[in-house]
Amino acid sequence: MFGDVHLREVWFRYARKAAWTLHDVDLELGPGETAVVLGPNGSGKSTLLQLAVGVLRPGRGVVTGRPDVVGWVPERFPADQPFTARAYLTHMAAVRGADRDAIDEWADRLDFAGFLDVRLSRLSKGSAQKVGLVQALLSPPGLLVLDEPWEGLDAATRKQVPAIVADVVGRGGRVLISDHLGEVSRLPAARRWHVRDGRVTEGERPTVRRSIIELAVAAGHADRAVARLRADGFDVLGIREER
Repeated sequence: MFGDVHLREVWFRYARKAAWTLHDVDLELGPGETAVVLGPNGSGKSTLLQLAVGVLRPGRGVVTGRPDVVGWVPERFPADQPFTARAYLTHMAAVRGADRDAIDEWADRLDFAGFLDVRLSRLSKGSAQKVGLVQALLSPPGLLVLDEPWEGLDAATRKQVPAIVADVVGRGGRVLISDHLGEVSRLPAARRWHVRDGRVTEGERPTVRRSIIELAVAAGHADRAVARLRADGFDVLGIREER
């Protein structure tokens, strides 16, 4: 779980004599950190994410420090498969050695429980993306990589993405996200990696002045209040019961 994921002097191209899509990329992402990859369409954002997750291998350079558990959600989940969502996720849970109860827990959280017994090929793009999110989170990932995670999701689920990010980094994991919809505003403390002309540069790290507010709610509403605060991008530093 601990240590940096390091893309070290990484170059990549899709064919032997093609132009380099990315060149001389040197980036590190440490425990508890989030980075958002920004850039125009076709700039190489998805390529960078696939190199980080291990879907693609560098033509030059190396990627080191990748943790044992990596969660990967591509921009478009491959839903053209002859399984129900539940059957697919049950198989993925078995492959990863995850508790099958996690399927129902995440389906409830993402308001997807009513679609678990629907064939993947019949799901809308947004519902298929929820399947992609669930499979990536069945085992707590040390690295979570999300390619345009807000694309196609309903408003309620879009609000869940910052809470999911907070859960992963709160356990010491790392999160890498691409964004072209301007949703980076939902992650104010994230690092910004800009991709342009094959190179990746880091923008100024955001400095967020924070205030700490103590909030009291009825015990029965605590879980809902915490989930709502995290969904709105707030950090929950601790929970205690009044005595």
